[in-house]
Amino acid sequence: MTGDRPAPAFVGAMGFTTAEVTGTRVTGSADLGPEHHTPWGVVHGGVYCAIVETAASVGASRAVQEHGQFSVGVNNSTDFIRSMTAGRVDVVAEPVQQGRTQQLWQVALTRAEDGKLVAQGRVRLQNVPLPGS
Repeated sequence: MTGDRPAPAFVGAMGFTTAEVTGTRVTGSADLGPEHHTPWGVVHGGVYCAIVETAASVGASRAVQEHGQFSVGVNNSTDFIRSMTAGRVDVVAEPVQQGRTQQLWQVALTRAEDGKLVAQGRVRLQNVPLPGS
């Protein structure tokens, strides 16, 4: 996911791949389709939440890795703006605030075909020591 290690199966299943990863910006996309649907044939909101959390966590962790830390989500508030059945969403995540112990990131998911907002979220993250450090 970050270029440092392979993506876990869950991250792969949601279809999110990164294009740019820095401590102040994460971009990427996800190709969504029937494997992401609710029983009613639209993309499940949990997929959007997971993409929001992943993008924010990757960027926040990159921001603190030189301090021997990574970031874990402690709150995720994602709004679903419009439904989708299939297609690509573009993802942009940027920090609102980056502190010594916590960070706040905002994430937007837009339809690649027309740039319309599909979902947006904010994730509060805690900076914690890397295991073994």
